[in-house]
Amino acid sequence: MITEDSLSENHEKEPINQEILNETPSETSTATETETPVDAVIEEPKETEKVEEAPAEVAPIVEEQPSEEPEAKAEEVSKEESKTVVSEKPAEKEEEEHHEEELEDLSKLSLPEVLTLMEAIVNKEDAGAHFRKFNQLKEQANHLIHHQTEDLKSEFVAAGNPVELFSNQHPSQAKLSGLLNIYREKNDEYHKKQEENHHINLEHRQTIIENLKNLYTNTEAGTNLFKAIREIKEDWKNAGQVAKSEFKLLNNNYFHHLNQFYQMLDMNKEYMEQEFAHNLEKRQHIIERAKELQLEPSVQKALNELQYLHKLWKEEAEPVAEEFREKTWDEFKEISNKIHDRKSELTEQIEKEQNDNLARKNEIIGEIKKMAEAAKETNHNYWQNSIKKVEALRTEFLKLGNVPRKVSNQNWNDFKEHLRNFNVKKNEFYKGLKNSQQTNLDEKLKLITTAKDNMLSEEWDIIVPLFKKLQEDWKKIGHVPRSMTNKVWDDFREACNTFFNNYREKNNAANDNWKENFKNKKALLEELKEIGNEEGSVEKIEQIKSKWNNIGKVPREKITINTEFNKVLRDKLKLNKIHEYDLKEEGLSENQVTDKARKIKNQIADLEAEIVKMENNLGFFSNSSRENPLLKDTYEKIDDKKSQLESMKQSLHSILIGENQ
Repeated sequence: MITEDSLSENHEKEPINQEILNETPSETSTATETETPVDAVIEEPKETEKVEEAPAEVAPIVEEQPSEEPEAKAEEVSKEESKTVVSEKPAEKEEEEHHEEELEDLSKLSLPEVLTLMEAIVNKEDAGAHFRKFNQLKEQANHLIHHQTEDLKSEFVAAGNPVELFSNQHPSQAKLSGLLNIYREKNDEYHKKQEENHHINLEHRQTIIENLKNLYTNTEAGTNLFKAIREIKEDWKNAGQVAKSEFKLLNNNYFHHLNQFYQMLDMNKEYMEQEFAHNLEKRQHIIERAKELQLEPSVQKALNELQYLHKLWKEEAEPVAEEFREKTWDEFKEISNKIHDRKSELTEQIEKEQNDNLARKNEIIGEIKKMAEAAKETNHNYWQNSIKKVEALRTEFLKLGNVPRKVSNQNWNDFKEHLRNFNVKKNEFYKGLKNSQQTNLDEKLKLITTAKDNMLSEEWDIIVPLFKKLQEDWKKIGHVPRSMTNKVWDDFREACNTFFNNYREKNNAANDNWKENFKNKKALLEELKEIGNEEGSVEKIEQIKSKWNNIGKVPREKITINTEFNKVLRDKLKLNKIHEYDLKEEGLSENQVTDKARKIKNQIADLEAEIVKMENNLGFFSNSSRENPLLKDTYEKIDDKKSQLESMKQSLHSILIGENQ
């Protein structure tokens, strides 16, 4: 398994630009592939031919050639079989490329998602077979890295820094370079295996030809020729690919002996009638499926399947009786033309999506512009909230798909301009904020001086109100320079703690027997540890928790007993399959009830956010229904969390009305 650590160790020093090169496709391109990888370091598969399985372009307007007279059926069958072993035309390759590219829409993926997909391909056993997808992901990763680097550069310049001082090494660049190098190695291994398979397939096909030759030269009496030739043809069809250098001679040899076999049959009428009937039935099935494709909502899916139906027509539905040949072909051709006419729907759909993307991107630009040009007096909270909103809008903008080409550059420039304006206004605010922070620092230093001067005083009637006012005044003062934030707070807190500790020690020593409280809590802790999951355990836990709440404070050096008690309590609740918020506790003070309610509210908010996130993730699946077996566990988790959420809300309600005490 490829990990990020292994990538950074082996390839982090290799520049990514060396991996991103376009070059002329190798002369040994794969005969059965229709695209060429663009990465110079990823070797393209060598040329191969798969006999009787070379894909054919959908061409509904090209008429089928009529057959010869029955007296020349052997020659006709040989010709018809040969027609299925043709190479693709360049135009056909381009159209298939175009269709496949339209199927891939990576513009909505983030950089980590793209790298994850690339890593998944690298980890596949047949990684070399996915070079087209891998190269497309690589280009998208470079595109995202480039734009993110440009954004950082813009922010750097907007902050008033010279552009020539900008230097940034993208954190994902090393991982991308490592993936490319590892993929190249796997691609080389894949090609070596391909060559080995080609050699094995060549020997297998030569054996098939030898069996075909023996079928008409050394046929034993009682042999079912119809079954035998079917098996040989099926075996030949399913045999693997061979090198192109071997293909022509191998293919001619096969059809030579196939023609000899048909001549040996002397155009056996019964065999040909069965062959015609079998192929006619296939044609009828193909036509029925083509009729269904006319109602397919997805135009792209209909076009792709239609192409496959044409391939079946040429390879498996030839020949048929002459009286059905023109009739069935004309019907299939007419349906094909109607499906091809729906390409205009696909174009309209793409245009609509692009216009929708443009409208949303313009809305995002408007929102960023509005936040940058805020008329009211802004403050720190305003800019912090605005920064989060702008970052969310920026992420959404980059994830949106393409817009019409004629406005693409202008739309992108507007986005960068208003984003830059926002950063300039934000930086201007914080530069001005530094002056006010110095004033706040002076005021807080005065409060610290007053607190230190009075922290040892025992005039409680005067000094207690004084310290409360000092704390209130401290809260009203705004931010101070970041470098002084912790220091002034520590000094002020130390002075306040010194006073109030002295105050509590002098006034509460007689009332609090802390050592006795520790002994009682220690006994309750030991009692809690002995509880298992037997019947009545929950009631015992509730009783112990109530007693614990009624016990006062313990010495400061023994305060860790509270942490130990809470840990044991969580273990016992988990053992008995009950949540802490479901416990019925007695003797809670008003502050303890408030703390418990606040804790449950926070848990409810976290659980609701988690449920929303899981439900949003379901939207990334094209089939997000409960019937999808891949999402079964996810839906079960969502249901469990919703049930837990409802239980928590009921417990919170009980606490608020006083029933859970």
